[in-house]
Amino acid sequence: MAHSDKPAATSPYELPPTPSRVNYSPIDATLRFLLFSASVVSVVLMVTSKQSQLVPVPGLPFAVTIPAKFNHSPAFIYFIAALSVAGLYSIITILASLSSISKAASSKTSLLLFAFGDVVMLGIVASATGASGAVGYIGLKGNDHSGWAKICDVYGKFCRHIGSATGVGLFAAVVLVFLSMLSTYSLYKRIRD
Repeated sequence: MAHSDKPAATSPYELPPTPSRVNYSPIDATLRFLLFSASVVSVVLMVTSKQSQLVPVPGLPFAVTIPAKFNHSPAFIYFIAALSVAGLYSIITILASLSSISKAASSKTSLLLFAFGDVVMLGIVASATGASGAVGYIGLKGNDHSGWAKICDVYGKFCRHIGSATGVGLFAAVVLVFLSMLSTYSLYKRIRD
């Protein structure tokens, strides 16, 4: 009896084995928790960005206390609103993602809603972060052509809070990019299988 290394012939009527489905729900839930954390941290940093300084009045021998607050800029208010909505969205989708962990697989409808929602949230968070970053940059560097003076040399603590909130908001936008990719890929795999 000769031993053959060739595999046994399979019947032409046998179906190839189906690949096992990978459940991306734990990764999805983790990314959504990161989005929630980043949203809360950025909102707290932005809301606590307040500082009062004695600023000399040009041409007069005295100084005036002038406060710098986040609510003095519509861009910062928009940032807080957008990141608050992203935080609420992440809570809702964390619960939906956790419920899909207990099931074998997510439905196509929920994956489609996740994909749409993630892209919309990405647009909102990215635009708010860009607006906050633009106003923060003007505060840091000023604009000589417009006559806007830089204020971060006077309001250092305020600017550090604004910069930190904007940085964490940028991290939230990157998390949303990954969530959009994961949601779209999961939907693609569900439709393809």
